[in-house]
Parts: sequence; structure tokens; C-alpha cells
Amino acid sequence: MPAPGQTVVAEPGWRRVLVWIGLPLLGLTAGWLLKSVAGWVASLPWLPFQGPFKLVAAVPEPHASIGALVIGGLAGLLLATLAALDRLTVTVADDQAAFARGGVARTFKRPLVGAVFLDGRWLVLLGRATEELARETSDLEAERLRDAFLAHGFPWREGGDPHADEYQRWVDDVPGLPPSANALFRARARALDNGDGDEVAQLRADLARLGVVVRDEDKRQYWRRSGRSPAAPGDRPPDDTRRPS
Repeated sequence: MPAPGQTVVAEPGWRRVLVWIGLPLLGLTAGWLLKSVAGWVASLPWLPFQGPFKLVAAVPEPHASIGALVIGGLAGLLLATLAALDRLTVTVADDQAAFARGGVARTFKRPLVGAVFLDGRWLVLLGRATEELARETSDLEAERLRDAFLAHGFPWREGGDPHADEYQRWVDDVPGLPPSANALFRARARALDNGDGDEVAQLRADLARLGVVVRDEDKRQYWRRSGRSPAAPGDRPPDDTRRPS
């Protein structure tokens, strides 16, 4: 239950139940189908990757059926657990907003937030100097997010990013960037190509400390300068506090 004076925007309960029931059921079904077709696939020598199918087909009954159901069910539970850890919960009060995901909450004080908006599937908070405080993927309902932030006096921007027209595409050695920013962009381009989401996020934070805001379209990087002064090594925005949720 939310504390008095707070509004919590979270995934609906019915969807959580559906994930915890549906994914294990899908896993059980997939395991049963794998066991059922393993012998047939193993009999087709022209199909690739036959090793696993031959192995499954060689297991005697009832061990094959039991094993397939157990493995499929466990795989479904694992997927449900990963989905739960990736679930975003937003708690808004008059003095702050908190984003919680994977057991970690990030809290942002209201006076330091300059804009809140949705950028596609991303929920974004900007600071007073137009720096990016947070960018979180979200499947939460847009209307519920808007109503929560507006109810507590946050500057919700219905039209999306108020600085969208300030971005320019990054190319190597583009002028106007601070020293070392191009090296970070090059490393980030490699991380985008490799699908390394953690490295992409870390390099975004490194660029933010230089006063550079980044957005991506496919694997293309776009940037703008914020009004925030470059931070000293190891610094982070003063409004961003992390705690277990």
C-alpha cells in the first residue's frame, strides 16, 4: 500500500499473475512439444543441430516426459523471475519521485526536476539545467504516469522532449563536444553494435558527467549539450540517490 500523500504507478496485479502463471505454462508446453517431436526430428538427417534432439529421443519413458516438463517449467519460472526483476515501479510524492527496478530505487528531489516526459517507451526526467537525470524503459500506462506526476506538481511535458530539436547526429570528431567525449561515443557505438546494454548505459552516464545528453535511434547516436557543468570524476547528480527498494 502506498504511504499517505504518495501515488504509486506499477504494473497491474492481473498482469503480474498472468506472467507468473502464463510463462511456466508456456515452458511446460514447450518442454512437452520438444519431447514429442525429438524422435521425428532426429530421423531427418538433413536438419541441422540434431545432437540435442537425438539426446532427448534416447531418454526412455517416463523419464523423458518428466524431465521435459520439469525443465520447461523451470525455464518458465526463470523467465517470470527475470520479468519481475525488470519491472519498473514509480512512486511520486509532492517532494520527490522514486524509480524502483530490480530491488534498487533511485530518488529524485522535486525542486531539481525540470521536466518529465515519455520518449517512446522511455520515461525521462530532466534536471533544471536540462541534463538527463533518468531514462527508464517503461510499459506503464502513459495516462497513469501523467496523472501521478501532475497531481504532485511535477512539470509533465505532454508533447515529449522539450529539447528534441536541439539534438544532432554524432559523427566521429564532430565539433562542439568536450574533450574525451568522442572517445566515449566511439566506445558506445561499439557497445550498441554488440548489444551490450550495460556498457551502453554506463557510457551514457559518463557522457552525462561531461554535460552531454544522448538519445538513440536504432543504433544511431544523437547528442546535445546541457547547461550542467562537467562533473569531477566519481561525481553524480546531487538529486540521484540509490537505495534498496
